[in-house]
Amino acid sequence: MQTLTLSIVQADLAWHNPRRNRDMLTEAARPIAEKVDLIVLPEMFSTGFSMDAPALAEEMDGETIQWMKGLAAETGSRICGSLIIVENGRFYNRFICTDDTDILVQYDKRHLFRLADEHSHYAQGMKKAVFCINGFRISPMICYDLRFPVWSRNEDSYDLLIYVANWPSRRHNAWQTLLRARAIENLSFVAGVNRVGVDGNDLPYAGGSALIDYLGNDIADLGDQPGVATATLDLDALYEFRQRFAFHEDADRFSLTT
Repeated sequence: MQTLTLSIVQADLAWHNPRRNRDMLTEAARPIAEKVDLIVLPEMFSTGFSMDAPALAEEMDGETIQWMKGLAAETGSRICGSLIIVENGRFYNRFICTDDTDILVQYDKRHLFRLADEHSHYAQGMKKAVFCINGFRISPMICYDLRFPVWSRNEDSYDLLIYVANWPSRRHNAWQTLLRARAIENLSFVAGVNRVGVDGNDLPYAGGSALIDYLGNDIADLGDQPGVATATLDLDALYEFRQRFAFHEDADRFSLTT
């Protein structure tokens, strides 16, 4: 049996304070009792969802990525989430997954949130990414990507879809509904990791971080409080379901233009 044990961490992020957020997330991760394969943190977990990229951006060998590798070594897990990265003079909202020594995958946010003017501050990502743990093919996405199902369409390319987010309370119903829709339509497990609290722009966040199965059922839901949820996903059960209910064989074929 192929399984993946993962923990999702829902946190009240400190505004523009990477050191405080790293310390808080370290304390959140330490009590995880069982060995997990993957720990998932929210979008821009070191800063909150900020447009002040010049002041907050780090390089790929910067302090926060070194912290991720250190936390991976301490917990025996892989660590992932998004943070602000500067590369070749451009800024990215970048999802990164590391183990204790290496970066396993990076994905730059494709859909930049126009209502917050994100597209004026960050460069758009152009490529999907997939990485593998324990036989699970995992596709990372970031927040606003959730609203665009064509980008996340599963063409037998992944088994777990991860959305890391800073998704505000005023659109909380959309967050909850779309996470479950993505699981059902793509015959995939989904992990959605949001934040709670109020950010530096006075926007409140209601959390709703969840682990969801391929039927759209909740495996875990963290509600509106900081916390950690851990679950083990069964790849054999997913593949058996896909064989019995091969809805993907009737999916429309298409190609993306840029």
